[in-house]
Amino acid sequence: MTTKALPLLLLGTLSASFTATADLLIYAGQLIDGKSNTPQKKMTLVVDNDRIKDIKRGYIKPKSEDEVIDYRQGTVMPGFIDMHTHLSFQMSSNSYMEPYTLNPADIALRGTLFAKKTLKAGFTTVRELGDSGNASVALRTAINKGYVQGPTIYTAGKSIATTGGHADPTNGRKLSMMADPGPKQGVINGEDDAYKAVRQRYKEGADLIKITATGGVLSMAKSGQNPQFTDRELTAIVAASKDYGFKVAVHGHGKEGIKRAILAGVNTIEHGTYLDKETFALMKKHKVALVPTLSAGAFVVEKAKIDGYFPEIVRPKAASIGPKMQDMFSRAYKAGVTIAFGTDAGVGAHGENGKEFALMVNAGMPEMKAIQSATSVAAEVLGVDDIGHLAKGKRADIVAVKGNPLKDITLLEKPSLVIKAGKVVESLRVLFPAACCENR
Repeated sequence: MTTKALPLLLLGTLSASFTATADLLIYAGQLIDGKSNTPQKKMTLVVDNDRIKDIKRGYIKPKSEDEVIDYRQGTVMPGFIDMHTHLSFQMSSNSYMEPYTLNPADIALRGTLFAKKTLKAGFTTVRELGDSGNASVALRTAINKGYVQGPTIYTAGKSIATTGGHADPTNGRKLSMMADPGPKQGVINGEDDAYKAVRQRYKEGADLIKITATGGVLSMAKSGQNPQFTDRELTAIVAASKDYGFKVAVHGHGKEGIKRAILAGVNTIEHGTYLDKETFALMKKHKVALVPTLSAGAFVVEKAKIDGYFPEIVRPKAASIGPKMQDMFSRAYKAGVTIAFGTDAGVGAHGENGKEFALMVNAGMPEMKAIQSATSVAAEVLGVDDIGHLAKGKRADIVAVKGNPLKDITLLEKPSLVIKAGKVVESLRVLFPAACCENR
């Protein structure tokens, strides 16, 4: 008897746990492992608890207690990694009033919804690059303890800025409310402040450091690209970060601020709007990766066309910087810069992270390279070797789609199967009864 002759059972959910000896078998018509440039055909992925137990050629016969998920007409891949998210924030025309209307608890609880949307979109791991009230640390803990559903989070906590810089939380306020935030609030001036701010992030439970080395689009400040740290401040941040085992992610649009950060020894450049041949060469020399966030660029360009959506100090920055990001990305890829997938979700809508793939492909990156940027490349840049690659012994973070994303990259915008650490996230898929199948 062949599997084709047997009835299929359509399920909305699958039990997250199995018996001690049971395995979850996933039949993959096409398997993209995250590293290889060529997909494998007709494979079986064997999952035991939270690990990939084995990967076999063909569709192996299950034991009577096993569960089988059928993607013989689809593609199975590693869970995706978004290297730039803001799970406690969602841009809207009302965002600039939220510091005055929302409490830390409101922000944290809202983040649980965005975390679930992100996971269901196939992103099993994210790097959180800037929050308020340490919401992302609390969210990371809640997810790890199973209180709420969401991706694995690596968080920077509060971004570090300089006075009046892109992540100064008091920008745009009237003078009586502006105050003078310091290292505890993530605002520094000088080398001693730099050390204190990094140590404060360590104290608060951050996993990495995020700094805003240049002006930004959405901050209530005039420049979107000027350098905002001195060389000495940057060197102190990197030195302090190394003492505490932190990598350093750098928000950067303008060339001069980015150049200073690269020479100081940071790990990633976020956005990178005005990068050029000189800075591409520096990034390659110093092994600094680009996280391009094309989704955010596309989002702010569209919203800048709407009267009243952005404050008037923000609107011209959004209109001018956004369109440049796609061209920069194309040139960066051609120059051989390491590119790790990132969306800046929270600027654009959470749960729509997968739209970044099409933007990357449209800018000249092949489909397989785009998938690798969100799997093995992102994992390497993050510094975590347990994810981003389907291989024996790796954590069972898995996504699948019906069809072939190498022919239609937009399939990745709505995966039909998401598994995190061996547990199937709510999703419609086809499940075979264990006794149905033969090795073929």
